[in-house]
Amino acid sequence: MAISPTGVRPEPASFRDPANRVFHVGDQVLRGLDPQAAAHWRALTGSTFFPALVAAGKICATEDAPSTLVPAATGAPWAAVLRHERIPFVSHPYEWSFSMLRDAALLHLEILRAALTEGFTTKDGSAYNLQWRGAEPVFIDIGSFEPVRDGEPWAGYRQFCQTVLYPLMLTAHLGVDFQPWLRARVDGIEADELRPLFGGARRLRPGVLTHLHLHGAMQQRNAAASTSDVRDQLRAAGFSRELLLATVRAIEKLVGKLDRRPAGSHWSDYQRTCGYSARDRVAKEQFVAAAVAAGARPRLVLDLGANDGRYARLAAGHADYVVAVEQDPTVVDELYRKLRSEGQRRILPLVLDLADPSPGGGWRGVERAGFAERARADVVLALAVVHHLAIGRNVPLPEVVDWLVGLTAPGGALVLEFVHPEDPMATRLLANKPAGLFPDYRRDTFESLLAARGRITDRLELPSGT
Repeated sequence: MAISPTGVRPEPASFRDPANRVFHVGDQVLRGLDPQAAAHWRALTGSTFFPALVAAGKICATEDAPSTLVPAATGAPWAAVLRHERIPFVSHPYEWSFSMLRDAALLHLEILRAALTEGFTTKDGSAYNLQWRGAEPVFIDIGSFEPVRDGEPWAGYRQFCQTVLYPLMLTAHLGVDFQPWLRARVDGIEADELRPLFGGARRLRPGVLTHLHLHGAMQQRNAAASTSDVRDQLRAAGFSRELLLATVRAIEKLVGKLDRRPAGSHWSDYQRTCGYSARDRVAKEQFVAAAVAAGARPRLVLDLGANDGRYARLAAGHADYVVAVEQDPTVVDELYRKLRSEGQRRILPLVLDLADPSPGGGWRGVERAGFAERARADVVLALAVVHHLAIGRNVPLPEVVDWLVGLTAPGGALVLEFVHPEDPMATRLLANKPAGLFPDYRRDTFESLLAARGRITDRLELPSGT
């Protein structure tokens, strides 16, 4: 068994393709290539489409690196080593909103279409091949590119259906949020799982008959056949690169038309319906801005319960990157659309239930890191969140504080808002709970919990008093 040298950390999500693997060395993101993958890389850099897409920011910036950075002791005599740009925060597709997944899908298809015109394809069609720079998707799986072989279909089609197309159809056609379905299985949604939901007239909805029912039937019919047998049958039937390109264009057109315009949720109008006065808002914004700006410039800020992104935008003026977390997919989708229209590249909106955050998943539970493992922020904003967790979700106040402290990097800052039990918002939550259930939900208890875990540097009581 080969043991990785000290300082070289294999990426847990990169092991399924033996031709290449991603490693971390300090802040560097490196990829080792075997001889065939190295040859594909050299051909790729000599193409026209690849450098153009990198220059446009649609594919992550990549360059050759010294092979000594990833020694052979990591498991293979790597023929070449690449250095990738570092994505500010790694997220997973089940943390994205509908429009985010759709835009990521369209970018993937655009890249595939450009590759096919120059004799390349992608091995994979997974949504996990994309990440974000704020509200801008970026393709990261450089090792997925390989020369296309005439007469063969897109190898990533099934992955694309399961992790991208089926989730989009589930939400667009049925109004069902896809996030819990994707979170349940790292390989995505199987056709057999979804077909029972698309019977009768639903079979005629865009994309369903071709990409769900017929695709599922073909999978069943060819289950016993080898991959080479299927390829031979396609070649004999006259399947060509031109037909493959036309198929990709048709999928691209379908995805572009899928949409969901849900009715507004309770939280989408929160800024108008919450109990803050104009003076409260001004005082709160000034306090938060001063807290984020104090000390060294933060590399990462977490805004938990971000809602419409008011404080995420404020924090972005003083930090390198902000992750804005909100439970409601509708609210996140609205925020994403606004950030995208602004060309915002320093705020990443994510769908996440703070009382049930993304756990580790996939192989050995670490292939996809849980939210707590990814989130170590220089500044954590927990504004109007504590009472929702402590009262609304029955999480003991010490547990809430411990979790928030755990998301904060050593030496970092935690900015919390405590809503008094007498506040109208807290009263509304308490009205649905048995009397006396939360005797410890008091300001003095809250402050003593904080003082036991850190140093309180500043405090402010808003003008409304609660």
